[in-house]
Amino acid sequence: MRQRRLMAWGAALFTAASLGAAVPQAAAVPAQGGCSYTPSTARPVLWYGRTGHAVRQAQCLSNRWGGEPPKLLVDGVFDIRLIDKIRWIQGCHGLPRSGVIDPNTWQALYHPAPDCYNPYPG
Repeated sequence: MRQRRLMAWGAALFTAASLGAAVPQAAAVPAQGGCSYTPSTARPVLWYGRTGHAVRQAQCLSNRWGGEPPKLLVDGVFDIRLIDKIRWIQGCHGLPRSGVIDPNTWQALYHPAPDCYNPYPG
């Protein structure tokens, strides 16, 4: 039954496309918002000076937040720009602004606050 519905849906899309109608495109949903440097279960504690794939994951996830600062370079180096961004994200979630990526900060990175009214550090 399911296979028949899928075939019928595919045929309808093909017919619509051949008639020049707009065909909805399936949205690809990348893992963790496009961040796939480590699995979402790999959440080591990270701090200034650390390097590697987990840092890349944190940089990539922090870029999903947008906001005032430009996007961070995803190079796997925990630098001062990442500390500033992490402190800001921690403040948005009511976490201590330590700059250390701990389990609570990882949770915040994977589940960004919809709005943050804290000014970004200048």
